[in-house]
Amino acid sequence: MTSGQPLGGGREPTLTIAEVAERTALSHDTLRYYEKAGLIARVGRTTGNQRRYEAADLAWLEFLLRLRETGMSIADMQRFARLRAAGDATVADRLAMLREHRAELAVRMRALRRSAGSLDDKIRHYEGLLGGAERPGTGEPA
Repeated sequence: MTSGQPLGGGREPTLTIAEVAERTALSHDTLRYYEKAGLIARVGRTTGNQRRYEAADLAWLEFLLRLRETGMSIADMQRFARLRAAGDATVADRLAMLREHRAELAVRMRALRRSAGSLDDKIRHYEGLLGGAERPGTGEPA
């Protein structure tokens, strides 16, 4: 996919909302919501009022997606976005937030590994009960 055309004045090419939606797998509505909720700064517009995202917007959206995938709440993402918008004076606060979130993620990952292990044990148990009559996970004869 190619990026959109420059708005003029020698600026870098920009992306339409459709292009950003395709690259991020976020819907148009979600992108608009992220802007309205303050997760992303107000996006530039063309003279026809069409949103035009810059490379920095896309990079920030991709980071927000990583935060969301790792379970950060929208409220915490908004707090992080406000701190980021406030500039370098908030770097220590942002670092603390990310460290705390990473520690919480590590706890959840350990719990998921334990749960996966329990599932694996149960799968082996049922496979043993079947005595090899089926290939594991397929329901087809071995």
